[in-house]
Amino acid sequence: MNKILIIEDEFNIRNMLNDLLIANKYETTMAENAKEALFKHSKSIDLILLDLMLPKTSGKEIIKKLKDINNCPIIVVSAINDVDMKINVFDLGADDYITKPFQSKELLARIKLAMRHNGNEKIIEYKDIKLDTENYSVTCNGKEIEFTKTEFEILKLLILNKGQIVTKSILFDDVWGTKDSADENTLNVHISKIRNKLKVANKTEDYIETIWKIGYKLK
Repeated sequence: MNKILIIEDEFNIRNMLNDLLIANKYETTMAENAKEALFKHSKSIDLILLDLMLPKTSGKEIIKKLKDINNCPIIVVSAINDVDMKINVFDLGADDYITKPFQSKELLARIKLAMRHNGNEKIIEYKDIKLDTENYSVTCNGKEIEFTKTEFEILKLLILNKGQIVTKSILFDDVWGTKDSADENTLNVHISKIRNKLKVANKTEDYIETIWKIGYKLK
């Protein structure tokens, strides 16, 4: 069972996150300030949910210290919706950033994705699609397909999160960095190109499902 460290000073939010994670089969431990967080963090922790607005020592001040103890994924959970702040915490070592208020489904999807990204898999597969993450190569139905880096990253994200909806917000953040770097039309064009390339390789399969106004998932 994966273990998540929740670092959040607000009692109600901390307990809400704790209940959500336990209900979804995660083991948890909690801290309400930086000192307690550094004490409770260890090699047994698989992922950290980190609030930025902690008392005395801010969340962003302890990111490097947490990473030094155990370089597991850190998802920043913050009410601050600012591009410069996001870039700053990414530079400090955070792996993802989600703003409050958030949907529970999106947080759970980001947690799963971060944990999969932290693995050591070089070949990831879905049905007859194989992605070589080391060499950026794609084969489908035994045929090699030429993908751009962006197309590769989108398909990789969908496969790593297979069975789950990958929201447009996650795609923008993970593939382009922020939504400001791309728009929905750009995303739709890339999805269309991926579908067409896979269809050429295997005309009998339809791999990607559009979830109207939300995002995409593999069928």
